[in-house]
Amino acid sequence: MNSTPAYYGFWQRLGRLLLKLGSWLVLLFLILPILVIVPLSFNSEPFFSFTEGMLTLQPEAYSLRWYQEVFTDPRWILAIKNSFIIGIFATLLSTVLGTCAAVGLAREEMPLRRFITALLLSPMIVPLIITAAGMFFFYSDFGLAGTYPGVIIAHAALGTPFVIITVTATLVGFDYSLVRAALNLGATPLRAFFDVIMPLIRPGVISGALFAFITSFDEVVVILFMAGPQQRTIPRQMFSGLREQINPSILAIATLLILVSIALLVTIELLRRRAERLRLAPAE
Repeated sequence: MNSTPAYYGFWQRLGRLLLKLGSWLVLLFLILPILVIVPLSFNSEPFFSFTEGMLTLQPEAYSLRWYQEVFTDPRWILAIKNSFIIGIFATLLSTVLGTCAAVGLAREEMPLRRFITALLLSPMIVPLIITAAGMFFFYSDFGLAGTYPGVIIAHAALGTPFVIITVTATLVGFDYSLVRAALNLGATPLRAFFDVIMPLIRPGVISGALFAFITSFDEVVVILFMAGPQQRTIPRQMFSGLREQINPSILAIATLLILVSIALLVTIELLRRRAERLRLAPAE
């Protein structure tokens, strides 16, 4: 009689073990192609493959020459500068627009709320090639194609949905009576927003801004349509390098992008946990 609980307990432990093992195998399958890039970026030879010296761990087979080339080649320097300039300004624009939209859409009395939300989130759903082609023809009529403002506005349009989603998530369960109380005490709507709403949604705003920056920093399809020679970003330069002249410096910049992505994702996770703690604080 007592063997039945032990029997089921054994299968439960085995099931949990197999689930963990399967999860780690799937993670390894997904991340292994990315991890292969890292040692290849230190190859002293201009090859996209492991040399015999690398496999035998000979010190002379490894080099930082491709990282040095990234930071000395004028094309890479221009691409890095453009990526940060376009990414920062597009992030600022999408953060402001997305936060304002999320605050408005979070109100139940907002007319056509579902339709407007679907419209604002459409850049995440519509195939990017269609969005990029539409942006090119539309922006060309205003002389924005091939200009920094045009690329920034296009990237802001792609990043705004991420800000809307993250800020909307932080506004779930928000007590708008706090805003009404601030207004009754004489605060202006703008001050009520910055003093009452903003402190509570700040983690969501920062998370959305980071997502918007990642979206702009990694985007290549819109750049192919919208950017001119002077607006080349890192992904555009990598795309050109793969087509024109294969060079391991692409692996070096890819490794740096991996590190930047990991740092941003860790920051987003820390902000998510902080936002959850703030949301649970009143209940405690």
